[in-house]
Amino acid sequence: MAQARIAVGMSRSRREGRKLLEGLLYLLPALAIFGVFVFYPLANSIRLSLYQTDILGNGQFFLGLAQYKEIFTLGEFGVSLGTTALYAAYLVIPGIVLSLCLALMANWRLRGIGVYRLLFASPMVVAVASASLIWMMFFSPAQGVLKFFLSLFHIDQINWLADTRWALFSVSMVAVWRTLGFNTILLLGGIQAVPEDMYESSRIDGAGPWTMFWKMTLPMISPVLMFLLITSTISALQSFGEINMLTQGGPAGVTNVVVYSIYREAFFNYNFGFAAAEAMVLFAIIMALTLLQFFVLERRVFYQ
Repeated sequence: MAQARIAVGMSRSRREGRKLLEGLLYLLPALAIFGVFVFYPLANSIRLSLYQTDILGNGQFFLGLAQYKEIFTLGEFGVSLGTTALYAAYLVIPGIVLSLCLALMANWRLRGIGVYRLLFASPMVVAVASASLIWMMFFSPAQGVLKFFLSLFHIDQINWLADTRWALFSVSMVAVWRTLGFNTILLLGGIQAVPEDMYESSRIDGAGPWTMFWKMTLPMISPVLMFLLITSTISALQSFGEINMLTQGGPAGVTNVVVYSIYREAFFNYNFGFAAAEAMVLFAIIMALTLLQFFVLERRVFYQ
């Protein structure tokens, strides 16, 4: 009897071992891709952040945590971090609110609504360089479209990209415009997934449009909103393309966000070790913010 139990246990262990091996084989392609494009660069960046590098990015002298201390003592990183936080404030919440408005409009049952949905989603397919060139023409203080609209209200022209008061806000407008398509499609999918019979029951009970939106639509799409809030925050903290194309960190450094600061340190000053240390600090900040958002917001998310 005891031998039979031992044989059954060994057979179960072999089956579990085969399942584990089979699962690992399925994961192998994904692990290989992540290893080459994510884990190896991450490990190499951690290593470089501990070294003083030469012009080619090779580690020369081991410095330990000296470059991390330098980041927090110079103060320039703190200024860039503050600029990045302000840029995220311009980008994240306004972008989600505007996308939600467009998604609600795209959900209307109107003739030709498909054309409107296509227009709402079109910014998603425009590359960063193309979008920046288009908005550069809009921002032109001499012949830009924005100058024309301001003149209708007798408002003086604004030098959108060269004025220190407007440059960061102007670049964030481009980023908001570029994210509208992706955000609107996700929110429209969430809105259309709300069961129609719930709205019918609410109408019979006398609920108005605002009550149905506040009490039903928003809770039902809260998982989508949480996803957009997290991904938009990460995207804002990693923004680079619009900054590089439109202002290159200027004027007077008011658009010098952290990622552009890392780029300048690595490819203008050829200080790859210090740039890697800045990148690691930014990585830690993004990771902490993402975990914080998960723990705080998930309690308020309604899962059907």
